Amino acid sequence: MSTSLAAPFYRRVALLGIGLVGSSMAHAIRRGKLADHVACWSRRAETRATARRLKLCDSVHDKLTDAVAGADLVVLCAPIGANAELAQAMAPALARGATISDVGSVKQAVVRDVGPFVPEGVHFVPGHPVAGTEHSGPESGFAEMFEQRWCILTPPPGTDPAAVQRLGALWTAMGSRVEFMDPAHHDRVLAITSHLPHLIAYTIVGTVTDLEDHLRREAADAGRMVDRAEVVKFSAGGFRDFTRIAASDPVMWRDIFLNNREAVLEMLGRFSEDLAALQRAIRWGESEKLEVLFRRTRDIRRGIIQAGQAGTFKATEPDKG
Repeated sequence: MSTSLAAPFYRRVALLGIGLVGSSMAHAIRRGKLADHVACWSRRAETRATARRLKLCDSVHDKLTDAVAGADLVVLCAPIGANAELAQAMAPALARGATISDVGSVKQAVVRDVGPFVPEGVHFVPGHPVAGTEHSGPESGFAEMFEQRWCILTPPPGTDPAAVQRLGALWTAMGSRVEFMDPAHHDRVLAITSHLPHLIAYTIVGTVTDLEDHLRREAADAGRMVDRAEVVKFSAGGFRDFTRIAASDPVMWRDIFLNNREAVLEMLGRFSEDLAALQRAIRWGESEKLEVLFRRTRDIRRGIIQAGQAGTFKATEPDKG
């Protein structure tokens, strides 16, 4: 993508939702002076108060239409399930020539929910910065979150190329590598690289917790003393990684799974088949088959490291879908 455009890229950017991603965008845009004015909106008074205290934005609004009025870029940073309501509410206040984008991990749902409310003369360029942490809320954002991370843009056919280039230049200036995908292809790719791993993490942590509760009840019934939960006491690195992923925003991930259910279920079916094959290999002592699998997966990890996608920010691994 051409980077010939110079900052500031927008006169007024409106961020609708100022959790981890929205607040990180605010930090990055203001640090790089990538827009003349950054406005933000949240439906929660407590969140707005925090944004004001942290001086995240140039203006903080309780009314959605006030936040988007005059904006030439509006970014939906709320959970995916809120997009249709927000798009419908803000449509009358959008300026002609403005661009609407988002940061959601499911793109077909964004096209479905936002597309019908995009007014004539307004550009629609869905986006997904593949970056984040397990933390949430306006206090968890930081300007470096997008550096060397991919941002995937999925503009519908016929979208104004200048609007796409302008948004891509903004993400590049925030440190991202920009890629383009069809929305359906995006959802299948993210189902296997992000959504399924989160589903597995949630399941494993839930299974271990239920098992430990059962063991604690058995110990109590036998009259034995039970000390601090063993799941915490003896946590090794692998399980700690699962608990970190499972600590991600519950509302965000509920909406991701419900809005990308077809792709997630497809990948879950494939994973179940592979898991059954692994189970058989362990049961029958097929050591060569196990070693081949483990060598192949180790090579994948090395490839991720070489691609620069295994770094850490703020002492935590990236963890957004």
